[in-house]
Amino acid sequence: MSNAPFYEIDAQAFKADPYPDLAKMRADGGIHFVPQLGATLFTQRADIFVCEKNIEVFSSRQPGGLMDVLMGQNMMRKDGDAHMAERRAVFPALSPRTVMDHWKGAFETAAARLLNGIADRGEADLVAEYAMPLSGAALQVITGLTNMSPEEMDRVSQGMIDGIANYAGDAAIEAHCKDCTASIDRHIDARLDALRAAPDKSLLSVQMQAGLPEESVRANVKLAISGGQNEPRDAIAGAVWAMVSHPDQLGAVERGATTWRAVFEEYARWISPIGMSPRRVDQAFAYKGVTFEPDERVFFMFGSANRDEAEFDAPDRFDVMRDTGRAIAFGAGPHFCAGAAASRVLIAEVALPMLFARLRGMRVVEEPVFEGWAFRGPLSLCVAWDV
Repeated sequence: MSNAPFYEIDAQAFKADPYPDLAKMRADGGIHFVPQLGATLFTQRADIFVCEKNIEVFSSRQPGGLMDVLMGQNMMRKDGDAHMAERRAVFPALSPRTVMDHWKGAFETAAARLLNGIADRGEADLVAEYAMPLSGAALQVITGLTNMSPEEMDRVSQGMIDGIANYAGDAAIEAHCKDCTASIDRHIDARLDALRAAPDKSLLSVQMQAGLPEESVRANVKLAISGGQNEPRDAIAGAVWAMVSHPDQLGAVERGATTWRAVFEEYARWISPIGMSPRRVDQAFAYKGVTFEPDERVFFMFGSANRDEAEFDAPDRFDVMRDTGRAIAFGAGPHFCAGAAASRVLIAEVALPMLFARLRGMRVVEEPVFEGWAFRGPLSLCVAWDV
């Protein structure tokens, strides 16, 4: 175990709102062992930016880790050449050009269909009726699992997220996660023959075309669903709430003083949908007076880095006019999110502008409850608008 100073948390309070504890850790050196999580947390942006790149010490490989056991060893749990080989294999499905040429039109079609279904009602839960199904529809085309409903995408994504964050070892959570990964495998099985006969740009297809081992193909599809469903879902709904709650900033977008891309980047800084990335210590190491031993668990807290007072003025304030260039919502090292281009287009070019153009006079009916520290977003978002 590292000799980092201990910091005790209330697990339920941390899940409800991690930011007060993270601020205290940042102010007290930025590196602490949290016994309730069994890990040493890095909370300052400067330390994360340096150490995330040091893959010889802070390795993504986690043999026996929850993600490997429950989802298979995906490219996020590999380093060096092995990681880059799989990253190159998936790039044709996720490149900025592919997103614009192949996926953006499908995103727009799905968004229009969902908005048509709710526009005349004047009220909706935008998590359940817009953000969730739109993220799922986007994943259908990106992954190639066009046979999986958006609702099932959301179910299996949440089940995997709960499973890989199940550090308390809850047997029911583990069993549910395994049920979800089994569902993904069944849907993959049902698509293989069609994609062999007619290859396309989907994630499943491009990996098959690249000749990746089947276990890697399956693990990477599961990875895409685990992050590619909840992160856009939470960012879409959360950014809507932020803009409705800050009408002056919504006005700045509407008069062209800033952009929906700036809204997304600031929201992802302010309430990072993916707030943490785990690492395993691969060799003895010392950093800033803290010594680490092999096989220790380290958490790089992106959500904390994005509210670091040393990097951002008034970091707890949502401000679409701020410079977010030093934010690391998508990571800072070789594991920078491969789906970043798809996420930015889906949210900033489709989901948010189409929603606000269609549903005028939106207002929050019930303040949303946010939850999570490794992954964070609103559980619901009940709004009304003018009809």
